[in-house]
Amino acid sequence: IAVSGGTLVRDTAVMLGAAVVLVPFFALGDLGRVAGGLMFAALIGYLVFAYRQSRSEPASSTDLPEAVSNVWLSIVWVVAGLAMLMVGAHYLVEGAVTIARTFGVSEAFIGLTIVAVGTSLPELATSLIAALKKQSEIAIGNIIGSNIFNILGILGLTAVVSPIPVADRFLMFDLPVMIAVSIGLTLMLRRPQIGRIPGIIMLVLYAGYVWAAQ
Repeated sequence: IAVSGGTLVRDTAVMLGAAVVLVPFFALGDLGRVAGGLMFAALIGYLVFAYRQSRSEPASSTDLPEAVSNVWLSIVWVVAGLAMLMVGAHYLVEGAVTIARTFGVSEAFIGLTIVAVGTSLPELATSLIAALKKQSEIAIGNIIGSNIFNILGILGLTAVVSPIPVADRFLMFDLPVMIAVSIGLTLMLRRPQIGRIPGIIMLVLYAGYVWAAQ
């Protein structure tokens, strides 16, 4: 995957910052409404900043497809997709809890593996298609943006609705791993491209993480 410019490096730095911000919140043992509100506000600020930056940057001829789809049809597909996602999320959570209880593993482990992989499949499909079409900024930006939104948006908004107790393992193991991965990705994006060997290494490291997380 070709890496183009400092925009992705900037966004990866935001992703790293979002992960680091979780350290003091997790250390309290509880992600409360105030913390969640601050995180969600940070997401809004980031989106506004990113939008203004993108408006000031010249658009590439490959940024958008030549044919523009019907806007209203696209809106219908988005709404329908969101509705199906909500239904699917309900059954995904129920199924994950059942699996955890059946095999005697923690719900945290199921959330970090099966649920995480399941909810990441849309990002995987999007990035694969974008990479095959040589749309490297979409391929990488999709992943970075999803991580930022998951941390600041989903986690923040969830905490606003209902405070989240934080188990020690997240602070002592999972969060440091996420921060280390964010640092590694930031460094990789300073290179002209991410090749197959780094990709294989990342997959091996993820397999090692899953094994260690049991």
